[in-house]
Amino acid sequence: MSCKVHSPTSLPGDACAPAALRSRPRRRGTALWLALVLLLPAAPSPAAAQSDPLAFTRHQMVDRQVKKRGVKAPRLLSAMEEVPRHLFVPQEQRERAYDDAPVRIGRNQLLPQAYLSARMIELLELDGDEKVLEIGTGSGYDAALLSRVAREVHTIEIDEDLGRQARRTLRQLGYDNVTVHIGDGYRGLPEEAPFDAILLTTAPEELPEPLFEQLKEGGKIVAPIGTLVQKLQVITKTADGRQVRNLIPVRLGRMTGEIEEQRR
Repeated sequence: MSCKVHSPTSLPGDACAPAALRSRPRRRGTALWLALVLLLPAAPSPAAAQSDPLAFTRHQMVDRQVKKRGVKAPRLLSAMEEVPRHLFVPQEQRERAYDDAPVRIGRNQLLPQAYLSARMIELLELDGDEKVLEIGTGSGYDAALLSRVAREVHTIEIDEDLGRQARRTLRQLGYDNVTVHIGDGYRGLPEEAPFDAILLTTAPEELPEPLFEQLKEGGKIVAPIGTLVQKLQVITKTADGRQVRNLIPVRLGRMTGEIEEQRR
């Protein structure tokens, strides 16, 4: 028998192992190999790979960069397998879209590495029926992920050119439950409040109070708080105030606009 097609989960020299196993007793080593294969994540089918040549590259990104660092939310992982990250970066940067590193998307702006996007969204603990506010649209990639794990997404971008491009990309790709607002995110969107969850992908020194006011009781804000190097915080609104958890150190772009006037 000729075995020309190798599954991404096959081990070297084992392309024909399942057929061979039918003709001889199963050994402990073989049984262990089968168990390991069953535990490996499913790769895209050949048909999916033909319709989307980067589907397997995206699968590898999710498996190696995201799952192996502890992100577990099934719906979020499925969204990351689906959303074409390379279409949210400029043409000249697309070959780097699935690298384990930030990608430049505009003037002094970067799309964070996939793991950080995943980690921040997972911390919101969304169940699919939430109305979410994002501060810092960037290229629209995080908003696209949010659209697959929340009911409604509003996102604000202060850079007009970047915001308009993100709006076009999201519309063209069919993320119809995302609304892109061009403007300063410091005061949020009081006309759309309250929100079940708020994500900041740009870093203030302190959380803007208008954003906290627009959060529902029991809701969460995930934000990088600080200056050059920030602490990723999860801020939960409680009946008598807030609970704050400090997590990993991160480095994201500083929040600009009205918040700079507040610093003076």
